[in-house]
Amino acid sequence: MTTERAPVGTAPAPVGPLSKIDYSQRIPNNVNLSEDRRLQRALESWQPQFLDWWQTLGPQLPTKDVYLRTAIAVGRDGWAHFDHVPMQEYRWGIFLAPRDLDRRIGFGRHKGDPVWQEVPGQHRAELMRLITVQGDTEPASVEQQRALGRTAPSLYDLRNLFQVNVEEGRHLWAMVYLLHAYFGRDGRNEAEQLLRRHSGDRNTPRILGAFNQATTDWLQFFMFTYFTDRDGKYQLGTLKESAFDPLARTCAFMLKEEAHHMFVGASGVQRTVQRTAELMAAHGSVDLFQYGGIPLDVIQKYLNAQFSVSMDLFGSEQSTNAAAYYTGGLKGRWQEDRRDDDHMLRAAKYPMRTVRGGAIVEDTVPYLTALNLDLRDEYVADCRNGVHRWNQALAAVGLDERLVLPHEGFNRTIGTYAGHWISPTGEVLTSEEWHRKAEAWLPTDEDRERVAKLMVPHYQPGDFAGWIAPPKVGINGQPVEFDYVHLDDEASLEDQACGVRR
Repeated sequence: MTTERAPVGTAPAPVGPLSKIDYSQRIPNNVNLSEDRRLQRALESWQPQFLDWWQTLGPQLPTKDVYLRTAIAVGRDGWAHFDHVPMQEYRWGIFLAPRDLDRRIGFGRHKGDPVWQEVPGQHRAELMRLITVQGDTEPASVEQQRALGRTAPSLYDLRNLFQVNVEEGRHLWAMVYLLHAYFGRDGRNEAEQLLRRHSGDRNTPRILGAFNQATTDWLQFFMFTYFTDRDGKYQLGTLKESAFDPLARTCAFMLKEEAHHMFVGASGVQRTVQRTAELMAAHGSVDLFQYGGIPLDVIQKYLNAQFSVSMDLFGSEQSTNAAAYYTGGLKGRWQEDRRDDDHMLRAAKYPMRTVRGGAIVEDTVPYLTALNLDLRDEYVADCRNGVHRWNQALAAVGLDERLVLPHEGFNRTIGTYAGHWISPTGEVLTSEEWHRKAEAWLPTDEDRERVAKLMVPHYQPGDFAGWIAPPKVGINGQPVEFDYVHLDDEASLEDQACGVRR
């Protein structure tokens, strides 16, 4: 075990406000930071770097305040308080779910032992890597989405974007806390690097490929929050099982906020498909750009692209690292306690699809090395449920067209399908065949340009862009027409000069 002991707590250490850092009170907290002055000073030293990053690479659109949900405690009555808050004064915090004093390790060779409150020396590097990779995704998505406020289809959607942004910022704080509290100087160095890498930067890109892609428009944002944030849900779910208790408790709380991100994506795509279906039925046409809507085939292309990129985030189907994480107790399976097996998996097998002899075949491989695939299969089944709900909007107006998830091997660059050319329906093609048909499967530059032309912001309460249907209900019991975001004078004057609808 390491000798450096971190504070244990059950509630938040809010960080902020941004513009008025009160160092006399230090960082308000209930994680016993006052008992660890070294940690307190380290977080205070990191905070100005975070604030500089937020103001430089956070949301571009200037606002007076936003109707945000702010967590102030981990209990049912404390983690979700709503009010108009200036974005620059949002109070990030450090949250851990309440500690279970009787919690035991649920899997691997340490199964049945008490969970760890300190970092075992033999697992220090692996745990720090897991925390760093998770932490790197949080600011990356904020950077990817920073310009979207300029083209928001409504104040309702603008508010949802900003809610996602501030919660990703809070998740970054959660991972930085763990790095500072449990990994000494190495952890502090990693925490600084989280703000030095930037999405899409040629020299210092983000660690995972999906977080270096540009978010070109709101349809892609909705697909990102549905598919890519859903990957986040499953990754956090495996870390929630970790024998390292502070990490498990941190991820348990993060999952509460991740649910909202996926709601934004699921409902955003649903409303886009609904509007598309309405326009198709009204005009008897699939070419909807001329009517101010997004054609269904373009929505399908966006779906194909984001799903395939998100599938790569699970890594290779067979992984000795995943086996080592599981055996060592660092990272479990999704809903580990609901699995009906020995939670050791030493002799267990798992089916894996691969390409051999020009066809997709199924092999049986050791379960321990197929844990990435096990998690990905859970994810795919979850994604199918959402696509089924989206298709109900098409059926509701009597249309026969349907959206579909592409085959798991489509457009893959990592794992057993990498280097093979798989169609969305699962056919193994030659490179020439695949590239000849790719424009029908993935968004082209022309597709993105035509979608971008529809992205005209609507900043009047209750006003919505013509390519998306309004939601049925508002946020936190408020009406859909509620004034969710107050823009500042700079944004208002700039938008008026550009002819933006207000």
